[in-house]
Amino acid sequence: MIELDRALEIVRSVPAGARVETILLDDALGRVLAREVSSPIDSPPFDKSAMDGFAVCAGDESMELTIVDTIAAGGVPARAVRKGECARIMTGAMLPSGAGRVIRREYVREEHGRIRILTPEQGDNVIRRGANLKAGESVLRPGVIGPQDVGVLAASGIDRITVAVPPRAAILCTGPEIRPAGAPLGPGQIYDSNGPQLRAQLAAMRCPSRTQTGVEDRPGPLAAAIEEALAVCDVLLLTGGVSAGNFDYVPGCLRDMGAEILFHGVAVKPGKPTLFARRGEQYIFGLPGNPVSTFVIFEVFVKPFLYRRLGIDWMPASYRGTLAHAVRRTAVERTEFLPVRVRQGLVEAVAYHGSAHLNALTEADGLVRIEAGIRELQEGTQVDVRPL
Repeated sequence: MIELDRALEIVRSVPAGARVETILLDDALGRVLAREVSSPIDSPPFDKSAMDGFAVCAGDESMELTIVDTIAAGGVPARAVRKGECARIMTGAMLPSGAGRVIRREYVREEHGRIRILTPEQGDNVIRRGANLKAGESVLRPGVIGPQDVGVLAASGIDRITVAVPPRAAILCTGPEIRPAGAPLGPGQIYDSNGPQLRAQLAAMRCPSRTQTGVEDRPGPLAAAIEEALAVCDVLLLTGGVSAGNFDYVPGCLRDMGAEILFHGVAVKPGKPTLFARRGEQYIFGLPGNPVSTFVIFEVFVKPFLYRRLGIDWMPASYRGTLAHAVRRTAVERTEFLPVRVRQGLVEAVAYHGSAHLNALTEADGLVRIEAGIRELQEGTQVDVRPL
């Protein structure tokens, strides 16, 4: 058994190995941008008004001005503005030639084709050409593409981008007692939660997957299922069969088929039996069978691994909160990820009965990492919450 941080170092040391493809911007959400994108244009591409108001010459101190034009957003000024003149202009509209500032409309009185300035304007209320971004400057660097990134790319006129191709994943859920949702349950059987949960976690990363459930806990059928999965995937996620029970054959099967086990057993709770292996260019995670363990180990190990393969070093966002109540532990030899809820900056543990208690995650907003050796976190302690 190795320490959590050492296991994470091993996972994050795998080489980046993504292929790339060009896709439409409409398909970009959640994908990983493979190359830095530069802007082909200035943003904005012209001087524009930041207010509804009247465009006037920069040095014109006249208190009364004649309206010579009206410019809507998207319109083109009909003529230049000279001293003593102004153009009615809308927010976002192009500034006319000769104009250097905009007086907001609530600062003037308009009548008979003229305006009188009632309140002096402090700023120029103009967004200058290239103020946000100049042609050739970086629009976006490699990373996971969010909705705001789609907007920024679109604002630069970019409709296609180069992204990393996600690894093909396969999921094998061991145990003949596993049944799919909707099927009748026989004696001793349970519904499969790990398969759908892992598929959803992979889908959130835009990673395609295939699933096989109910794989028998015997060396022959298990080895055959693993070989079949490795024939069509880059990353294999196994659930169950990695502990030390009489029917935990995954480590032996992997060794027999030539896989190198990089670690097996991590000082983490939940997820102590976690296994990580490699065969050639393929990687295998052996995840514990309990569903909370499966979920947490995916978030802590599999997600950063997949993003590494996609070419980026990903770390989860976290936020600070204050423990509303003390947290005490009896076993302190492992680093623990504790499900918590957050209300107005106060963090409290949810009712949690162990790694089989999947419902606890639906009540949680995030996980708090409690380091090995710590027996108690007192009320009022500042903690980092890893969002779910």
